[in-house]
Amino acid sequence: MSTGSQPTGPGIVPGPDKQVENTPALFALGSYLRRGRASSDARRLFLTGGRQADTFYRHRWSHDKMVHSTHGVNCTGSCAWEVYVTDGIITWEKQITDYPTTGPDMPEYEPRGCPRGAAFSWYTYSPTRIRYPYVRSVLLDAFRAAKESPDGDPVAAWAQVTGDPATARAYKSARGKGGMVRVGWDEALEIIAAAYVHTIRTWGPDRCAGFSVIPAMSQVSYGAGGRFHELIGGTMLSFYDWYADLPPASPQVFGDQTDVPEAGDWYNSQFLIMWGSNLPLTRTPDAHFMTEARYHGQKVVAVSPDYADNTKFADQWLRVAPGTDGALATAMGHVILSEFHVERREPFFLDYMRRHTDSPFLVGLELHPDGTAYVPGRFLTASDVEGVAEDAPRNEFRPLVWDRERGPADPGGTLADRFTPEGEGRWNLLMEGVDPVMSILDLRGRPGAPRVQAAEILLPRFDLPGSTTPTGSVGGGTVRRGVPVTRVGDRLVTTVYDLLLAQYAVGRPGLPGQWPEDYQDATVPATPAWASEVTGVPGPAVIRVARDFALNSLESGGRSQIVMGAGINHYYHADQIYRTILALTSMCATQGVNGGGWAHYVGQEKVRPIAGWAQFAFALDWQRPARQMISTGFWYLTTDQWRYDATNAERLASPLGAGTLAGMTTTDVMVEAMKRGWTPSYPTFNRSPLLLGQQAAEAGMSPADYVVRELEAGTLRFAAEDPDAPENFPRILASWRTNLLGSSAKGTEFFLRHMVGADNDVNAVQTPPGQRPVSVTWRDEAPVGKLDLMWTADFRNTSTTLHSDVVLPAATWYEKHDISSTDMHPFVHSFNAAIDPPWEARTDFQIYQALAGLVSDWAPRYLGTQTDVVAAPLTHDTPDALTMAHGDVSSLPREWVPGVTMPKLVATQRDYTQIRAKFDAVGPLAEKLGLPCKGIALKPGPEIRRLGRNHGLSTDGVAAGRPLVDTDVRAADAILALSGTTNGRIATEGWDTLSRRTGTPLVELSEEEAGKLITFADTRVKPQGVITSPEWSGSEHGGRRYSAFVVNVEHAKPWHTLTGRMHYYLDHDWMRDMGEALPVFRPPLDFHALYGEAAPGQVGTSPEGTAEVAVRYITAHNKWAIHSQYYDNLYMLTLGRGGQTIWMSPQDADKVGVRDNEWVEAYNRNGIVAARAIVSHRIPEGMVFMHHAQERTMNTPLTERSGRRGGTHNSLTRIVLKPSHFAGGYAQLSYAFNYIGPTGNNRDEVTLIRRRTNQEVTF
Repeated sequence: MSTGSQPTGPGIVPGPDKQVENTPALFALGSYLRRGRASSDARRLFLTGGRQADTFYRHRWSHDKMVHSTHGVNCTGSCAWEVYVTDGIITWEKQITDYPTTGPDMPEYEPRGCPRGAAFSWYTYSPTRIRYPYVRSVLLDAFRAAKESPDGDPVAAWAQVTGDPATARAYKSARGKGGMVRVGWDEALEIIAAAYVHTIRTWGPDRCAGFSVIPAMSQVSYGAGGRFHELIGGTMLSFYDWYADLPPASPQVFGDQTDVPEAGDWYNSQFLIMWGSNLPLTRTPDAHFMTEARYHGQKVVAVSPDYADNTKFADQWLRVAPGTDGALATAMGHVILSEFHVERREPFFLDYMRRHTDSPFLVGLELHPDGTAYVPGRFLTASDVEGVAEDAPRNEFRPLVWDRERGPADPGGTLADRFTPEGEGRWNLLMEGVDPVMSILDLRGRPGAPRVQAAEILLPRFDLPGSTTPTGSVGGGTVRRGVPVTRVGDRLVTTVYDLLLAQYAVGRPGLPGQWPEDYQDATVPATPAWASEVTGVPGPAVIRVARDFALNSLESGGRSQIVMGAGINHYYHADQIYRTILALTSMCATQGVNGGGWAHYVGQEKVRPIAGWAQFAFALDWQRPARQMISTGFWYLTTDQWRYDATNAERLASPLGAGTLAGMTTTDVMVEAMKRGWTPSYPTFNRSPLLLGQQAAEAGMSPADYVVRELEAGTLRFAAEDPDAPENFPRILASWRTNLLGSSAKGTEFFLRHMVGADNDVNAVQTPPGQRPVSVTWRDEAPVGKLDLMWTADFRNTSTTLHSDVVLPAATWYEKHDISSTDMHPFVHSFNAAIDPPWEARTDFQIYQALAGLVSDWAPRYLGTQTDVVAAPLTHDTPDALTMAHGDVSSLPREWVPGVTMPKLVATQRDYTQIRAKFDAVGPLAEKLGLPCKGIALKPGPEIRRLGRNHGLSTDGVAAGRPLVDTDVRAADAILALSGTTNGRIATEGWDTLSRRTGTPLVELSEEEAGKLITFADTRVKPQGVITSPEWSGSEHGGRRYSAFVVNVEHAKPWHTLTGRMHYYLDHDWMRDMGEALPVFRPPLDFHALYGEAAPGQVGTSPEGTAEVAVRYITAHNKWAIHSQYYDNLYMLTLGRGGQTIWMSPQDADKVGVRDNEWVEAYNRNGIVAARAIVSHRIPEGMVFMHHAQERTMNTPLTERSGRRGGTHNSLTRIVLKPSHFAGGYAQLSYAFNYIGPTGNNRDEVTLIRRRTNQEVTF
């Protein structure tokens, strides 16, 4: 700007009289419409005056307020952001640097953030923002017409709309086709509430399902919806297993789920392996710890099939073929066990394994039917041996070790000591008076020792070509190895350690069997040479990394760490990949050590204040148990994917299996597990659970006895046995904080066809007779559009909102109050409302509170008080784990026995007139029964009284006199008050309770913070460091970085497993039948052998006449999105290619004539995808990447093949169940919500890709 005419010259701006270039007439006209004097070329404006010239600039940087908040996206960052507001408008955001310090000896957690987070406020005012409630017009017209009856009853109107087949078909088939009409909040909520009341009354409350994900990232928002659904008796669907983020190996090995180090602990490591985890891309705010640690000498190894973002930071890159990571880990284990255990007998490793793993425990051997060898059997327990723990209870759950002096002995700390009165003070890892041998060979030559023999055993392998096994186990075979044995009575026994050495092909003198000659022997599974042929990683590189990992652990006291993630966890056999890797961490004494152990990061899973959150979210303060369902099983049945799945369980099982899975499909396996109570099943029966309660009362029987009578008579069945019967349909699906159809729906096209009833591109054919499940009723006509109501609350339009019947505008993260925590750092902090929700948006809390009020208002007429019969599975961290020794079904009674041979049956009284009153207040069970916390109860007496003083007391009905949680801030305060991580008194009392069980001092872990209480107001100032609590296995005590299992290792507290130690061996019948008693390499599923799909690498001609190539299909995380969030953000679309893409290798692109950025179509039996090709050398031949959750709403054209819009990344996937994920009813394999269950894995898929004939696409 200038104050007038000025001389011109080099570097001086010409004055207004100097014409620089010709002036378009339109610009010249504009000069008369603006203040100031325009230059003769009309391209500059000269203003006369003082500071007014920069008024806009100064106004831009002056703000009415700056508000601390965070982001509720599943990125695990939980970063602190400062939101700037001017004139009620969010103008920008930036990172705050106010995290608690990590101390003087390591980097701080800040600065944090990433480009995605910095773009968030774009959503607030974006074109994708949902501003008002919407209802699909076909449904709205029908509902309004039905409501015009004389009484105008909305519940009767909903019954009429859904009860008329033509009307129901009309509005369901309109899903996904637009036609959304803006309505008022009252009408939108009226429709939803009417649907709930009608469904509860007609079909039962367990036909109402709520789906939301990853509560840690916004705990009150998740909790509000969960609380509403649990209060009405609805079903909350799991998320962690469904996302395939849950590693089943964690409960199998640790009896715990995803307790891992915070990101700062990477810095403490001296040897870091990034295995299937691309830290700079998926853990962007924390990746600096990995790079900074190199300055103090940390060595970094990257394991991945592609040249990923993290690879450039690594000292060594192991380029592994997709899905073969288990073979690499097995070979590394072979090296470590050979050199450091057998040859060097390192005391640090052996002593650690003796105390902290199941290595010294005894396993019986069973003679194989061919009579030539033995197979590993069950743990030897005190019930099998006379004179050992004779007066102790539950000896069938008391596995034994071999004491050097006394023979078979009880080391203490086993499951038998965990819940019995006699076990109090004995549940620990001290092993006082017991000195176990690791190997039976250790007994040889000892005075008075029993005779030591050698026995040949058979072990399964699964790495053979599928073409060589047309029947039986796909790729299955056997290997012969030898183990030292001795006799206990008439049983041959060996140790888990001896079996482990045999499994890893580590020979010792005098043992029979097939053993490798050296590391270069590729004929024997487990050697580096064998692994090199399977994985493509050179054998010398395998040996070097294994040695370095172990040597570093010896020299640093266990500070070797493996960061693991979705790159290996999204496979069908992810549990075996993980178990082979976890075995490395315990072989080298790294678990429970700062800077060591496993570090699994897939999803923002750690709800730090979990005890308080669970009370609120599942209404456990008012009734127990909650209805919590395995999502994978729920979607599998609801979307009818079971009708297309002929997977024979025996084809997946061990060639040495005892036959417990014989004649079963994977569907049959799941149904049996549901009927046995090993896994939940909702809807449960083919009758409403309210009707069952009513009929039981009429029959003068208890609900449990009545259900058993009806089952025995054959007049009652489990809903899973006939999922296509209308009475067994789920009727309502509520989605909030999630994008089911655009992100996680494996088998998206099946969702659209059978659950939603919309247009779809399912290419699969239904299973022919003779291959169908035998335990499930087959109906000739598959249902289309099972859901009566699909409603969603979101702040942006997604694939899910576009297929929903009702869409409600939700507040964003800058428009509400909530809590956030993560596994990446030990802090809890808050969301805060920088502005009121704009337009007509409301918070999730307000939405569900209003629905609770409407249901309560209509309940006197329609629902009243009902007895709800809840079928609950056998649950982990409870005495249910003592139900079935060895997972042996044959030992159980043959009749229906609730809580033994079937789910527990709990009669719950539900007064539907009191739903709102209960929603708004803390219930009495919190202090009456305590807060469940991993097998103990936390007692919150003083906290309840404090909440009452601070929040006020309810005056409403049954909640009168109870503390209020009727606002989001009060709910957040209650969560913090009722958790040991944020309330030092509760933590210290919890440790005291646990100390009485273990007999070891634990109170010291939190007693110095016993008076500390973190309130929501504290978190609004800045993030707050949490307190060490029995809710988790690690310790922040003394300011140390959090690392999992520190309490177990340093304080002799057992793991929550059968032996009380980390497990290599699992003796559940189904695990042994699957060949997975020990860690073993299982390659990706052979879709060619199982389903007749094209084999990877196969080149052919498509029906369109173009070349096509079969490739492995990997759905990796996106660089410019967090799942589907941010993908549709203008800034991220600009940084990426602006639409769906598939990354291909140059070799595969050449096979089908594709050049970079050309349109391709990918297709298989599940669906079709249209995308642009990115041809890049970073991708190896034979596989492609399609970054997951690229929303098909963004620049996705119609396909040539079907003429419909191309699908999402999950249009090419489907659910494939793994039988061993259903093994339950026993020890650490007992069920808990988001703890164990079948995963929604999707990385074994194969797809065909071709270049589109017509590159001019139609959108």
